[in-house]
Amino acid sequence: MRYRSTASSQVSWRPIGPDVEEVSAQYADPLAALARAEIPAILLREAYDPADCRFLIERFVERGLIRDPLVDDPDDQRTRIDIGTSLGNKGGDKEDFLANAAETRALFSTLFAGMQDPVETLYERLQALAPDKKVQTAREPDGRQYGPAIFRVHYDSHTYKPHIDHVSLREKRFDYEVSRFTHQFAGILCVQNADARGPGVQSIVHRCLWTEELQPQIAEQRFAEYAEVQGIENFRVELEPGDLYFFNTRCIHEVPAVSGDDPRVVLAVFIGYAEDDGEIYVWS
Repeated sequence: MRYRSTASSQVSWRPIGPDVEEVSAQYADPLAALARAEIPAILLREAYDPADCRFLIERFVERGLIRDPLVDDPDDQRTRIDIGTSLGNKGGDKEDFLANAAETRALFSTLFAGMQDPVETLYERLQALAPDKKVQTAREPDGRQYGPAIFRVHYDSHTYKPHIDHVSLREKRFDYEVSRFTHQFAGILCVQNADARGPGVQSIVHRCLWTEELQPQIAEQRFAEYAEVQGIENFRVELEPGDLYFFNTRCIHEVPAVSGDDPRVVLAVFIGYAEDDGEIYVWS
């Protein structure tokens, strides 16, 4: 298995995988284990065809959704491009967010023609991990849906410092239906690494659930020192195209700077989960 866990005397914090069958054999309710941070991740290898990952990148270039790697455009120096709708970015205006989400669904209805649908693949794997719940795209009570997923394209030097993602705890978006869920996860499907020569570190997940008391350490960018002093274990997620993982976004996590000529491309979702809720909502 290609994974590493670092720090200290702790050696027990390991992901489960490499496929749904093995995960189900180890845990009767793997998402509940993820919610309790008993494991850093559910890691599913080769969930999606790597050949279709290459086709996806070609399709993005053909449609002008990302930069053509053969064309040098000095006017486009973005280090991040989103293909899809982000609640984090657009959630301040609900009507605009929901209208943009409808555009994303229209785009995705044709984007995957002739290849395996990566969004469907991600949803199917999630449903297999929670057969007693209904996995569906998040929606408001009037039926209007959120974006089903988003492609995040990161170029050289782009990074994310230690943080959490949570629609209630971090973003305080209590006017959205997804705020009803106690737990929030992320699902990440690797489409392309920045360095095509081998697997890349997609994120570092720390064995540390966010609390209000921890926020100053994060806000003042002192979490690295805090983690070292406290001996907090971490897990470095290394993926190859087609690999998929799920993790608890209340665990402090970070993303190392992209380094490579090609962008790192992932398909990403957020997931709302509660043990006593019969539905699982997925959005971007």
